[in-house]
Amino acid sequence: MTAPNIVWTRIDERLLHGQIRITWGKHTEANLILVANDEAAEGPNAAFMQAGMKASAGGEYAVRFFSIQKTIDVIHKASEKQKIFILCNNPTDVARLVEGGVPLTHCNVGNMHFHEGKRQIAKTVSVDEKDINAFERMVARGVTCTVQNTPDQSPVNVLELAMTSA
Repeated sequence: MTAPNIVWTRIDERLLHGQIRITWGKHTEANLILVANDEAAEGPNAAFMQAGMKASAGGEYAVRFFSIQKTIDVIHKASEKQKIFILCNNPTDVARLVEGGVPLTHCNVGNMHFHEGKRQIAKTVSVDEKDINAFERMVARGVTCTVQNTPDQSPVNVLELAMTSA
């Protein structure tokens, strides 16, 4: 069995929106956007969430909505023609994918908004201990985790940012 052709993995609290399609989709040359998110796949508002995200994809990409567990279960069945862009809205879900055997080497950290109990470590990234723990679990498994909002920005290691802003 060949490994799935995962071209990019991004954390964005907003999941699939226009910037993903226009900026990252083109940059990564993906042809499939996989939204790996339990709520978007199976939650009570899943149909509504999916409709908005499919509209954001603009018909340029195949779009799938899988729970974290389904992603783990089926990712290895992907066709080699699929250039997969995995999109999650938090680092815990990405860590679950990695721990479940999804072969990721890099995680791009986009938008993680400020909420009560979080601290800002970059213009668009705020974390709490649970987030840092998830990044540490990924790094321990060989996944590079960097903050980078757009392809023209230089990536910055998320854990270094978390340590320098502590």
